[in-house]
Amino acid sequence: MGSIRTQLLRTILTILIIALGIWALVGILTVVSALQNTLSSNFASMGSNTFNINQYENRTRNNGGNEIEEINPIISYPEAKAFKENYDYPFTHTSLSFTATGQAEAKYENQKTDPEVSVLGVDDYFVTNSGLEVTQGRNFNSFDIRNNTYSCVLGSDFVSKGLLKDVNPIGKIISVRGAKFKVIGVLKEKGSTFGNRQDLRMLIPIQVARSLFSTPNINYTVSTMIDKTELLDEAIDHALITMRNVRKLNPVEKNNFGVSRSDDLINRIAEMTGVLSLSAWIIGIITIFGSSIALMNIMLVSVTERTREIGVRKALGATKNTIAFQFFVETLIIGQLGGLVGILFGILTGYLIAVAIDFSFVIPWMAIFAAVITTFIVAVVSGSYPALKASKLDPIEALRYE
Repeated sequence: MGSIRTQLLRTILTILIIALGIWALVGILTVVSALQNTLSSNFASMGSNTFNINQYENRTRNNGGNEIEEINPIISYPEAKAFKENYDYPFTHTSLSFTATGQAEAKYENQKTDPEVSVLGVDDYFVTNSGLEVTQGRNFNSFDIRNNTYSCVLGSDFVSKGLLKDVNPIGKIISVRGAKFKVIGVLKEKGSTFGNRQDLRMLIPIQVARSLFSTPNINYTVSTMIDKTELLDEAIDHALITMRNVRKLNPVEKNNFGVSRSDDLINRIAEMTGVLSLSAWIIGIITIFGSSIALMNIMLVSVTERTREIGVRKALGATKNTIAFQFFVETLIIGQLGGLVGILFGILTGYLIAVAIDFSFVIPWMAIFAAVITTFIVAVVSGSYPALKASKLDPIEALRYE
């Protein structure tokens, strides 16, 4: 430590060089972990026993160099309704829903929101099938849906920082497009993903939404949950047959709709984040490789400058192992200090990026562990040759060095 302190400026520069590589590695892995945590939590809440039928796949394939785009038709309301009526697989609950608008203006008494409220037309199974949770009041029941009551379930933003911030929301009247809705429930906070504010939405009965928002070519989403996960594959096969019958497809025609399982989405997220993690490692290793070269170069310069010191120590009885160990430990200390600085800056950078883009930040323990191991390896590799060179110096020649 005394030798390190005597070359304070050089030590600080060396630490910063090492920290730069670790900073890049930990920072990127922190952002990747935050991304994976955010997306996984959003889709995992749906559970592994849910699947959707929607327009889904717009595949593009090459045919002789010319791209042919195949666009599936939308899921219309008659088709969605026919599927729900004909799909009779046991232990399943099917929900129909659609996004009526993403730019509604909601009013309460003399207050109103900006035109940024999402209004969804849903039925009584939508909340359960979507992995949502009602924290105040209640969810829609079959009576609300059958009788097209003017009731609504609100996202948490309406209560935490919106129109109903300082009042009990249950029973209050919210107006949208001149229609008045009675608040019967409030959803648990979900946060936002890629700027999509999931807590600033308003759920209303599907037929009421269809009467108020008569936009042409509305694409409906059909979501089905099965109570017994082990029957999911059979339930999906039955759903494919039912939807093919609804669309009157003959046996040789391929599906012009898609089925997405909730666990498939989670697996795709894992694959994407795995690629990002690999990219982070490649970038980090390249940067760290440059840092190790710089560290080795600086330690070789240190050996050269301290040749006379090494000669004195050897003249006083220091062995080769003692000299080698001294320089090796100095390299390890500098490497670990650089790693610590890099880890702190990497986590801080990852946290700031996660906050800026609304990701759920998590402490990247694997990235920290990887950084510690990496700095140790870098120090061992970079310090071995300078330490070996120092231990082999001839004491008489070293004492003569000026």
